[in-house]
Amino acid sequence: MKSSRLLSIVLLLQTRGRVPAAELAERLEVSARTVYRDVEALSAAGVPVYAERGRHGGIALLPGFRTDVTGMTTDEARALFILAAQGAHSALGLDDALRSALRKVMAALPAPHRPAAELAGRRILVDPDKWTPRPSSAPSADGPSGDAAAARPAVDLDVLHTAVFTDLRLRIHYRHSGETRLRTYTVDPYGLVAKAGTWYLVADRRGRPQLFRADRVASATLTDVPVRRRAGVELAEVWQQLRRQVEDRPADVWVTARIRRERLDLAVRILGGALTGPPRTGDGDEGGDWATLDLAYPVLPAVRQLLQFGDSLEVLAPPEARRVMAEAAAALTAVYAGDTP
Repeated sequence: MKSSRLLSIVLLLQTRGRVPAAELAERLEVSARTVYRDVEALSAAGVPVYAERGRHGGIALLPGFRTDVTGMTTDEARALFILAAQGAHSALGLDDALRSALRKVMAALPAPHRPAAELAGRRILVDPDKWTPRPSSAPSADGPSGDAAAARPAVDLDVLHTAVFTDLRLRIHYRHSGETRLRTYTVDPYGLVAKAGTWYLVADRRGRPQLFRADRVASATLTDVPVRRRAGVELAEVWQQLRRQVEDRPADVWVTARIRRERLDLAVRILGGALTGPPRTGDGDEGGDWATLDLAYPVLPAVRQLLQFGDSLEVLAPPEARRVMAEAAAALTAVYAGDTP
């Protein structure tokens, strides 16, 4: 559309200064003749743009001219400020550059969009890193894995999104890990966090912080009661507190297992934080076909995670962990040993 192209020309000139007509034409995928016609249209509309011919010529705006016409919607402004929390930017040493860039973007935003953009940065966080604890080490109410919940949330995220931006209390029907019964809570939302692709609602319940997986929220309803957050406390602070609670929870069950070497790489990827050290090889296993794994779990039933490796993995110790594996394997055998329906 021509209006979109005219806006693109103005923004490019504000950013670059003088730009050759040929370059503008290439960027906009039009002819140089069309660019000159657009320049005439802008000039007729009162934009102080001019063209200079010659070897060092080009299209430019009069010095000092600025416009706050960015074409940006409120939602687009919000999106700019939903950025990674201690993720790739920190790893690359770009935190200072990111903060500087955001200050510049905020200054360039049209005034009506600035409050929405600033609020978005306080209500939505994206943390791309995977959970670093043992896979089942989180409390059942808010664990990083817990159970095999569907990746798509049961409740529409728009409801949770609205709650965190309207500053209203939220009533949710929530299913805890390992339970089928729904519980009802009234919570004070701080915001939403996307952790390694999974969404969480961060909220206070009865004045205490709690993490709720969005895919376990069966339904959510906005109340007409204003939210009651703790004074001076923001989402980033509450998220860090809850994240540490999950990742720092101590393990109570220490497991030694052996796995066939051809499945070792897969096991390291899947078991991840359950491993307490690198796999051990060369411990006298037959022909070097096996590697030894040292793992830690918060509760004994969690060792059933190892069943997915079938007969390629054997739990060696402790005896009670072997018993859990044997009982689980027997239960599976009973399920599949019957006649096919």
